[in-house]
Amino acid sequence: MKNIISNKIKTLFKFSLILYIIGLLVQSCQKDDLEIQQNFPFEVSVMPVPKDIAKDDYVEIRITILPEGNFSDTKYYLRYFQFEGTGKLQYYNTKPYFPNDSYPLYEKEFRLYYTSTSEVSQSFTVWISDSFGNEKKIEFQFNNKKIE
Repeated sequence: MKNIISNKIKTLFKFSLILYIIGLLVQSCQKDDLEIQQNFPFEVSVMPVPKDIAKDDYVEIRITILPEGNFSDTKYYLRYFQFEGTGKLQYYNTKPYFPNDSYPLYEKEFRLYYTSTSEVSQSFTVWISDSFGNEKKIEFQFNNKKIE
């Protein structure tokens, strides 16, 4: 009789332990809405550029986008607006950009080339934005370099 009660207690203990483990598993599998951050602000780093440029000369502009976090589906875009002088801005050897049009950026580190087409000082801004509406403005100003 004592043996039967002891077996029943052991069985009850095993059953309780199994229920407890199942309860833990079920609770850990409950679907809580995880908050996944996709929108990360970013900074833009620009290597120094010359202050003077002659007509038909070009300047290489090295830019790096530095996001505070990493979301692989973030897309970056570039647009520019020239408000003084004339020139051409382009990505590597592609066709020059049209002012105020938006162009996709495929890398976070890239080079732009600005070619002067005038003999006066030149100013323009480059706007880099992401697919979440974050935006950074970079200003460039070049004095006319007289070639003697």
